[in-house]
Amino acid sequence: MKRIEEYKELLKSRLSEYRYHHSLCVAESAVELAKRYGADEEKALVAGLLHDITKEAGKDEHFELFELGKLELTSLERVNHKLWHAMSGAVYIKEKLNITDEEILDAVRYHTTARAGMSLLEKVIYIADFISADRVYDDVDVVRELAEKSIEETMLYTQRYSINELVFKGACIHPDSVACYNEIVLNK
Repeated sequence: MKRIEEYKELLKSRLSEYRYHHSLCVAESAVELAKRYGADEEKALVAGLLHDITKEAGKDEHFELFELGKLELTSLERVNHKLWHAMSGAVYIKEKLNITDEEILDAVRYHTTARAGMSLLEKVIYIADFISADRVYDDVDVVRELAEKSIEETMLYTQRYSINELVFKGACIHPDSVACYNEIVLNK
């Protein structure tokens, strides 16, 4: 686990104390969920720790990473800055940390929007980000309870919750989120 300590030091240098604490909490939740549902615990720990590695990066760094990763942003992604860190974070950990495990890269890449066809690890990281110990929002206890019982029911609930929040705010909904929601509903 030597690399884990290196990752923690890197996160401390890149993130505020608040965001660093959040990353530790997500990693802890991810490992618990991985144990419960049979995902790889070490991958969950790494992805949970690193999921927000570029969350506090400036616009220039995000766009350098998009270029490095040969990412073409859609018009929706270009104007929605809250989505950038998931995309640039996956590039960062691949190109700068030499993490090439596609499952970890995808877990970081889709932890904000979700998507259709998510792996178990992707779902674990997505939900861990929702239920980490530092989270405080109206339905957090409901989501935590669901996460103890069913990963699929938790995914459905969190997708409904997120989409409703975006609609209420008058914000755009990423097509990956819609595809995830539709896939869950169609497979019920």
